[in-house]
Amino acid sequence: MRYYVLDRGDQHSMDLSQQFHRLAQEKNFKLDAESPEIVVSIGGDGTMLHAFHTFIDRIPDIAFVGVHTGHLGFYADWRADELEELIHLMSQSGSKGPLNPRVVKYPLIELEIHKKSGNASFIALNEFTLKGVDGTVVAQVDINDITFEMFRGDGICVSTPSGTTAYNKALGGAMVHPTIEALQLTEIASINNRVYRTLGSPLLLPKHHHCDIFSRKDQRLLLTVDHLNFPVDDLISVRCQVASQKISFARYRPFPFWDRVRNAFLN
Repeated sequence: MRYYVLDRGDQHSMDLSQQFHRLAQEKNFKLDAESPEIVVSIGGDGTMLHAFHTFIDRIPDIAFVGVHTGHLGFYADWRADELEELIHLMSQSGSKGPLNPRVVKYPLIELEIHKKSGNASFIALNEFTLKGVDGTVVAQVDINDITFEMFRGDGICVSTPSGTTAYNKALGGAMVHPTIEALQLTEIASINNRVYRTLGSPLLLPKHHHCDIFSRKDQRLLLTVDHLNFPVDDLISVRCQVASQKISFARYRPFPFWDRVRNAFLN
């Protein structure tokens, strides 16, 4: 098995990374930074986002596994004291038998960003946000090429189903099971009075829909794609839609999504 490990960089995570390498060597795993079959993230959900974007060009060929070193994350199945069990199950998964991992695939967001200075494309695992740097954001929101609303407020968040448990939830958005291929658009502190009106409610768009966000004044904006930040002062528009590709996670034991939600927010 070809593998790669990416850790958070703190001492505990680095120690676990070294332990993983030792155990993997005993099982004759091959460390491969160029074309791994499995990428192991050791840290938290932020570490998984970093791992995802590190291997963004190889997403169809890789499955991810998360080991958490703090609070239980939505992308981490394993605790720090379970590395030996994880390595054992990984070593048994080469045969096409019952120990093969169950591979689950989560939807992603595809972003097309158009600026006066040029265009760029991104893929997001959690969410995309657009926020104002100096004040109120003014943006036109189109759905399927038809104007839906003129937004005024602090910003807009567009999340994947798995990302709905993150910033989207803090904004009052719904949590969506990641088997549902959709994206959720949630307003950030919108202005609603007699002059300015927005829907004021999160929107869930299916895979075959898209939304466009147009900048409607000269404004300095901060665009974020997961943990990546991009200051922009010449934005024309952003198109958001469900990506054609998905991220794969190798499940070596059951860990249902709603169990993750309960453990994270209720237990």
